[in-house]
Amino acid sequence: MTTMNPKIFVVFIVLILCSVAFSLFYNNPKTTTILENPTQNLTCITKIEEKTVRGTSLTGLIENGETVKILYGYYNCNEIKRNDVVVYDYAGNDNSIIKIIKALPGDKFSLEKTSEGWNILINDEIAKNFNNQYYVLSESGYKMLSLYEKDYKGIIPQNTYLILGNLADGSLDSTKFGLVDKSDIIGKVEFS
Repeated sequence: MTTMNPKIFVVFIVLILCSVAFSLFYNNPKTTTILENPTQNLTCITKIEEKTVRGTSLTGLIENGETVKILYGYYNCNEIKRNDVVVYDYAGNDNSIIKIIKALPGDKFSLEKTSEGWNILINDEIAKNFNNQYYVLSESGYKMLSLYEKDYKGIIPQNTYLILGNLADGSLDSTKFGLVDKSDIIGKVEFS
């Protein structure tokens, strides 16, 4: 009987362990959502964390108490798209907040008065939430966004985004703190 070279045996064991780990990763239901879209570049993700949502600003899309997966660094090598759910590093809050991208750089935006309040128009269409309801701003929300509409002549500047919650009457979002810079969007949110 011949004995196996110890170095070859170690390499063999390492290969088996790597194939088992690879198989577990790709078959794990918690990781498959980020792997389903082949156009995503996952090399820039610096950390993946599961977090429990605290708050109701995304009710109808993500509920209070629901667990989401945050892909930190995702936008370092992936384009931010309309309706992406993102994590925003809000300087006025101890915790980052989760919001929806509603307007992108270069988009035309304006505000239109209605009997209920103010609607946000993106590229001449009234912005809606995921429940198909129009966003209706209060006077304070109008005042905040009207400054940007005036200063930027109704065009979202480069590296700047309009982010909103999913509540039609607003939440802690761009209606309270204005348009946001790409550098403060720190991750993508994956949810079921």
